[in-house]
Amino acid sequence: MANRDVRLALWSGANFTGRRILFRRGGVAVRDLGAFRFNNALTSFRLRNIVQSNRVTLVLFSGTNFQGSIRVFRGSQNVANLGNLGFNNVTTSLVLVGRNLTNAEIAEIQRTGRPPRDILIIRQ
Repeated sequence: MANRDVRLALWSGANFTGRRILFRRGGVAVRDLGAFRFNNALTSFRLRNIVQSNRVTLVLFSGTNFQGSIRVFRGSQNVANLGNLGFNNVTTSLVLVGRNLTNAEIAEIQRTGRPPRDILIIRQ
């Protein structure tokens, strides 16, 4: 299963510093990062699929329940400063999956407030 191969590390500081939260598999949707006391704290992250590097999607939302402005990241990558993308300390909810979500699927998540099926949903 592709979600087993996904890794995500979130940091509160630029250049992978500060407080860190690790996800050791994909298939996770966090409705409110306040559940981790990490609401509006995300500044940098490392995203990986350790088997198929291009098969991973991270969607960051500025609002709870997958609402508000979004930033989409597909494929393994390091983002040292979300400020460079105009999204520093803005993230309130996220969806992480071990496949490439289409723009239509992401729009559906935002429209309905429901993440893809068969993933763990973390609520506050």
